[in-house]
Order: sequence, then structure tokens, then C-alpha cells
Amino acid sequence: MSDVTVSIDLNATPAEVWAIVEPVERHVDWMADAVAIRFETEQTRGVGTRFLCDTKVGPIKLVDQMEVTEWAAASATQDGKMGVKHTGIVTGSGVFTLEPLAGGQRTKFTWSENLDFPWYLGGRLGEIIGGRFVLGFIWKRNLKALEQLVDAR
Repeated sequence: MSDVTVSIDLNATPAEVWAIVEPVERHVDWMADAVAIRFETEQTRGVGTRFLCDTKVGPIKLVDQMEVTEWAAASATQDGKMGVKHTGIVTGSGVFTLEPLAGGQRTKFTWSENLDFPWYLGGRLGEIIGGRFVLGFIWKRNLKALEQLVDAR
């Protein structure tokens, strides 16, 4: 299993950051590896929401099947959380955590994933190289794009 965690401190309240990350369909605005998101459920928010994410990392394209497993809106005094279970080609779990900083005026945004790659994506070696290094690099860049959206609000 590949464990990848990246984080960034943002100059916005947790509620302001939550307003940007809460619409799952808008993740394509700041995730370079997310090409398109299609919902499998009528609901598009909260626990139980299922969706497909067309994902592209270099020459590798796949459809990531996900289900929301945790959902808690962020506030100045309470952490926000959005957790998912990956059930497609790549399996595992991931979570976004929004933690109030500076008395709730800033936000620490942390993205953690635990992923299992199938043998044809390199298995354990793919998890180490593709997960920790490649995805870690891409997700750090994604957080910079998120920061730009937050700063532009």
C-alpha cells in the first residue's frame, strides 16, 4: 500500500476553503490529474455519494471509482473532513482534512491517501514510484492550484 500525504497552509478560513473543495465536481478545477467527474448517485454531496473520476497521470489513464465515506463541513473551531474509498482499478482510501489555524483565520489543508496498485500498474513498485514520488509531486502541485483558487476568491 502506498501512503502519500501532502499539506499546505492557506490564507482563508476553514469555511472559505470548504466552500471551494465541497463541490466534488469542481475538483477538476485544481487537480491536474482529474480530467472529469461523473456522479453515479443522485446525491452529489455527503456520505454515500459515488462518482467516477477520469484520471490521467502521464500516459496512464484510468477511471477511479470512489465513494464518499466521511463528510464534515469545516468551521473556525472544527476540523472539516472529506473521506473517500477507492474501489476501481486502484483501491484504498483518501481524506482531505481542513484544520483551523490562527484562531480560525487560516487553514491547514492535508490530503492523505493509502492506495493499492494492481500488478499491471507495477504493484508494490508502482505504489512506491508512482504513488509516493509521482503522485506526491502532482498532489503538491494540485495544492498550489487550490491555493490560487483560495487566494482569488
